[in-house]
Amino acid sequence: MRRPETFSLLKASCFALLAGLVVGCQSSGNVRSPNISETVPAETALALPPPGGPSIVSVVEHKRGNGTEQMISLYTSSSVPGQNFLKVQFLGASGANPGTGNASYKMISENGIIREAFVAVPGVQMTRSTTYLQNSYGPFGYASGESGSGDTCIYGWQQIRSSRSAHTQARNFGMIQVRLRLCDARATERQLLGIMYGYTIVGMLDGEIWNPFGSPQGIDPTLGRPGGPIYPDQAGYRNMPMAFGYEPGRPDIQSRVVRVRSVQPKAEEAPAQLPLPTGPRVPLPDASSDLPQPGMSAVPSNEQTQPRSATASGLTVPSPECIGDSAMTAACRR
Repeated sequence: MRRPETFSLLKASCFALLAGLVVGCQSSGNVRSPNISETVPAETALALPPPGGPSIVSVVEHKRGNGTEQMISLYTSSSVPGQNFLKVQFLGASGANPGTGNASYKMISENGIIREAFVAVPGVQMTRSTTYLQNSYGPFGYASGESGSGDTCIYGWQQIRSSRSAHTQARNFGMIQVRLRLCDARATERQLLGIMYGYTIVGMLDGEIWNPFGSPQGIDPTLGRPGGPIYPDQAGYRNMPMAFGYEPGRPDIQSRVVRVRSVQPKAEEAPAQLPLPTGPRVPLPDASSDLPQPGMSAVPSNEQTQPRSATASGLTVPSPECIGDSAMTAACRR
């Protein structure tokens, strides 16, 4: 004999199984994509390359619970595998965005950044620069290398975050991570490095507490004070050491200019004319022939009854009919 508790438990299990089957039959079964990454228009990019290029090809956005990450693909002219990109990552309050998961506030480490460079630029020996560099957003670093085919590559990184002293004021807790990968077949290292100086961040984190740039800086202390001259040329105090942006060079194409000599058309030569006969014209012996002979004039058929003497150069040649003693016609006596 079963106990009442066992019967109640078996009954509850049957009801749960039946409810699960009913819910499963009522589901639509539609396929949905998780909120991971999506392609957004280039106008919504959170960072822009400097004027002059390289141009933006596509933007892939990935929203997280505490920020947004964008992979901005750039124009690539290189035989090195991979795509040029400008990657930005905004990190703010946890749970502020309806994204999946939270990104960690991972600081830049020496070993980690070198591994990133080798992954982004495969097959190229990258060397980290030990020179201290700084752009409008603060200090940054980069590694450079050259491929076997002669392409120049750089991998730059920057962490934009306010100083620790600003954190004590319960503000400026946000952070922006920037990565730049550039390879070009005809650009120099200095041209590629100019992108790290000229790129612009156009995105921001809501709320002053998440401001990653810190407090605005004051006026330059050298302004208005003696001993700090400012010149207008590049050799002065405010010079421009790097050119913003670069235009990938075009391959040199040597064009051969073929000069065609103009040939003047020859003037059409007039047909050679035979010299006119200078001797007397003698009529044909057979007056019935209609074809004239060269150098001789034929006597028309209607003038056969009236023979004439041909005159040339003042000489008179008698007609053959007028030769002889019996040729005493009126035509011969003329």
